[in-house]
Amino acid sequence: VGEGAKTGLAALVTGGLFTLSLVFTPIASVVPAAAAAPALVLVGALMMTQARNIPWEDLTLAVPAFLTIALMPFTYSITNGVGAGVISYTVVQAAVGRAGRIPWLLWVVTLVFGVYFAIEAVQGLL
Repeated sequence: VGEGAKTGLAALVTGGLFTLSLVFTPIASVVPAAAAAPALVLVGALMMTQARNIPWEDLTLAVPAFLTIALMPFTYSITNGVGAGVISYTVVQAAVGRAGRIPWLLWVVTLVFGVYFAIEAVQGLL
């Protein structure tokens, strides 16, 4: 907003979105996990239709793609599926000597997902 918004439109949009988030966040928190689970299973099933497009001959791409697709419905979490895919892609690429080809932003995202999973694991132990 401070960099490029020269009109009041950016402030109005930002204020409107903030107001909407205040209204809908409590409503979204009321939705039980059991109601969201079918949607996650549906997303996973739709993603499985794309499994035929995975380059199965290249395991450095196939393993992260398969983990991403498979973990979403089985863990009931899009975050877990995407996180496992990102981490496994980075680890596999680094293991086969392609660490220099991985963009720095992907390293940052991998680190963030690693911290996310570590925090979940530690909280599960407590």
